[in-house]
Amino acid sequence: MIATLEQPRRADASVPERIVASLEGVNKNYGTVRALRQVDFRVRAGEIVALLGPNGAGKTTAVKLLLGLMQPNAGKVRVFAGDPTNPANRTRTGAMLQVGRVPETLRVREHIDLFSTYYDKPMPAAEVLVIAGLEKLGERKFGELSGGQKQRVLFALAICGDPDLLFLDEPTVGLDVEARRLLWDEIRKMVSRGKTVLLTTHYLQEADALADRIAVINHGEITAEGTPAEIKAKTSGKRIRCITSLSTAVLRQIAGVREVREDREAVEIHAGEAEDVVRELLARDPQLAGLEVSSAGLEEAFLALTQDSSKNGSI
Repeated sequence: MIATLEQPRRADASVPERIVASLEGVNKNYGTVRALRQVDFRVRAGEIVALLGPNGAGKTTAVKLLLGLMQPNAGKVRVFAGDPTNPANRTRTGAMLQVGRVPETLRVREHIDLFSTYYDKPMPAAEVLVIAGLEKLGERKFGELSGGQKQRVLFALAICGDPDLLFLDEPTVGLDVEARRLLWDEIRKMVSRGKTVLLTTHYLQEADALADRIAVINHGEITAEGTPAEIKAKTSGKRIRCITSLSTAVLRQIAGVREVREDREAVEIHAGEAEDVVRELLARDPQLAGLEVSSAGLEEAFLALTQDSSKNGSI
């Protein structure tokens, strides 16, 4: 199978929206701690939605509510226009599990066969193995697999019921670059068949490459929502990469500089406008080298939308 980098399928604007999952005015508390605050969030049929946020922002709580694993303190949770705990709705939903909840002694094919019994019309096991890239590992015990191979098994278990709605929590953790892109292709193929995917990931490149729409959650609230291009447009600016003898403390004092971080032997500088900052860099460090200037991307937008999380703490 050859990995490709085509853009994700975009929904036809002429087709009326159909909401397959939603949070409507949802509050969720853990004792005195408010995890979600009046959250309105919708997932439309046939799209890939990436739910992004810093650790503790409320992503996991939102997903657990949509899976029917917990109940809100206020508001409505709907999946396929009904209760997510309804057995008929659950058989149309797939979700990745945590590694610690999967028996280590069962073989890969045994896991798939077992999970397939939970569904009325499961996908053939041989097809599941091929999609997840496990066709040569069917007889291996789960406990004998590498971290990346275990992750592919979790993906296989999530899709074996041929679900209409698929929840993927950090699906490519532990995968190498080639395996990650192959999995992206399989996710795109599923959506091209009319499936819907809700993705949580810390790989912003993954969200940028896959998602039709991105929702950013911070402190239990949706702070931004739109296409990857729309999210990136919320933060104008430039990324400057260079090799310099100037310290990060000095760089942060230059007018127009928003953020500085070290990147191996170089530094990356995020600035509103690049020209004045570059002139100042050259004036202060005549030996400046490896200068690159590019438009700010999803990472810069994400940091700008969630930058207060490191100061105030997240829930």
